[in-house]
Amino acid sequence: MSLTSSTKSNQFTEITIESATTYHDPFNEITLDAVFTEPTGKLRRIPAFWAGSNAWRIRYSSATLGVHHFVTECCDQQNESLHGINGQISITAYCGDNPLLSHGPIQVADDKRHFAHADGTPFFWLGDTWWMGLTKRLVWPEQFKQLTNDRKTKGFNVVQIVAGLYPDMPAFDERGANEEGFPWEQDYTSIRPQFFDAADRRIMYLVEQGIMPCILGGWGFHLPWLGTEKMKQHWRYLVARWGALPVVWATAGEQTMPWYLSSNKQQEQEQLKQQWTEVIRYIKQIDGFQRLITTHPQLSARESVTDPYLLDFEMQQTGHHQATEHHAKRAAEGWQAQPVMPVICAESRYEALGITPPVIARDARQTFWAHLLNSGCAGHTYGANGVWQVNQPGQPFGKSPGGNDWGNLPWNEAMHLRGSNQMAAAKRFLLTLPWYNLHGICKPKSRLATTRFANILSSVMPKKSAVAAAASPDGTIALYYLLYKKPIVINMQRFSAEVHASWIDPASGLKKSISNKTFINKGKLEFTPPGKNSDDDTDWILLLKTG
Repeated sequence: MSLTSSTKSNQFTEITIESATTYHDPFNEITLDAVFTEPTGKLRRIPAFWAGSNAWRIRYSSATLGVHHFVTECCDQQNESLHGINGQISITAYCGDNPLLSHGPIQVADDKRHFAHADGTPFFWLGDTWWMGLTKRLVWPEQFKQLTNDRKTKGFNVVQIVAGLYPDMPAFDERGANEEGFPWEQDYTSIRPQFFDAADRRIMYLVEQGIMPCILGGWGFHLPWLGTEKMKQHWRYLVARWGALPVVWATAGEQTMPWYLSSNKQQEQEQLKQQWTEVIRYIKQIDGFQRLITTHPQLSARESVTDPYLLDFEMQQTGHHQATEHHAKRAAEGWQAQPVMPVICAESRYEALGITPPVIARDARQTFWAHLLNSGCAGHTYGANGVWQVNQPGQPFGKSPGGNDWGNLPWNEAMHLRGSNQMAAAKRFLLTLPWYNLHGICKPKSRLATTRFANILSSVMPKKSAVAAAASPDGTIALYYLLYKKPIVINMQRFSAEVHASWIDPASGLKKSISNKTFINKGKLEFTPPGKNSDDDTDWILLLKTG
C-alpha cells in the first residue's frame, strides 16, 4: 500500500493509517514512526500518534520543496497494515502572509542571542501567558478567538500554554477539563485522544493567526504522579500531535517545583531536576522537526536541569513583587551565564495579580524594559491574571492547593488591562530599530568590558541612573532605561559617529527628540529625563543612534 498527500511549505499535512489488527491497549502496545527522505536526501524520523480506535496519524511539514518519501516502522512488524507502508508528500511554495509559514518556524539566530525564522528573518518574541487556555473555561470558539484576535491586533506573537497537566490544581480537577474531559485516564493507563482533538482546534487557530504556541507539557509536580516513562509517553504524544506545526517546547512549568503540600520539598526538587532532564533528552531524541526546547523554571531554566546544553534558550522567572532593579540584575545574570543562548523572561509581575501591593501596568512595563535590555532584546513574555487562570465573570478560578487566591478579575476584562497596550507600544517602537543587533550591557567590569558596546555603559554616572541598557557591538545605537529623574552621563567617544538623541515614552512608545542637531561623539554629555511620561511616571528610555 502507498499513501500520498500534498501541502505548502511549512504547512502541515496529515496522513491517517488504519490498523487491520485490533489491539487491547493500542496506546501502550504500539509505537509507530514514519521515516522521511527529503529531496536533499536528509532523513527525518517522525513519530505518529494514536488517534483512537484503530487509527494512527502522521503529521508532517517541511520548508524543502519537492517530493518527500516515507516508510512506516511499527514495533509490531507483523502488522502489515502499519509496518512498511510507503508514501510520499509533495510540497510546493506557500504564498500567503502568515509569517510562521512564509518565513518558517523559529530558530536561534546565528549570534545565539536572538530568534529568527528558518529563512533568517528576525523574530521578536512578544509572548502572552494562557496557562489554562486549553480548558473549557475559555469557551471555544467564541472566547478563544476573541482573546486570540485581541493579542494578534496588539502584536503578540507567542502564547505560553499548558497541555493539560496544569498548575494550581490537583490532577483531574474539573477546572482542568476541556470539552472532552482530561488528557489522561484517571489511573494514567492511557492517554485520551479526545482531549487532544479539542485542544487541536485551539492550537491550530493560534498558528493560523500567526501566533506561535509555546507548549508546556505540564507543571513540574505532575511527573511523580505519572512517572518518568509515562511522562515520556505524554511528550511523545505532544511531539507527534504538534511537532509539525511551528511551535516551541517548554518541558514543564516551574519544572523543579514539588507538589504544593509536599513535606519533603528539598529532596523532591533534586529528583525533579534529574527526571525532567531525562525527559528533555528523550524529547530531543524523538523530535524529528528539532523544534526549540527550553523549560519554564522557578528561577532559571539552566539551573533546572543537570545539563544546560540540552536547552536551546533560557527562560527565567524573576518574581512578581521584587524591585525593578532585581529584574534587571537577573537578566544580566542570564546574559552572562553559560552556555550562551537567548534569554527570555517567561514570568514576572503578572498584571492584576492578587498580591500586596497589587501589580499594575507600571510594574509590568518596568519589568519589560529592565529585563529586555539587559538580556539582549530577544523578547519578553507578559501575563495578566484573569487571563492565565481564565476567570469567568462570577466564576473565578478560586484558591490553589497552597491556599493562594490570585484574583477574581474576569478574563475579558483582564484582556484590556493597560499593560498589554504598553507591551504593544514597546514592540512597535523596537521594530523601528535594528533590535536584533542589540546586546545586553552588563556590569562595567564584566567579561564584556573590553568591547566597544560594553564601554558605552561603563561611563554612566551615577550608577542608578540607568537600570538597564543595550547597545550594538559596532557602536551605532544604544538604549538606556531610566527609572528616576536623575541625569545620565554618557561617554560619547564610544559611538562610531555623531549621534541623534531622543527620549522614548515607554508607556506610549512615542519619541521625543532632544535636539534637531546631532551630538558629537567626543567627551561626555549629560542627558536629563523630561519629567513625567504619559503614564504619569518618571521612567524613560534614552535612544542614542548614529546616522
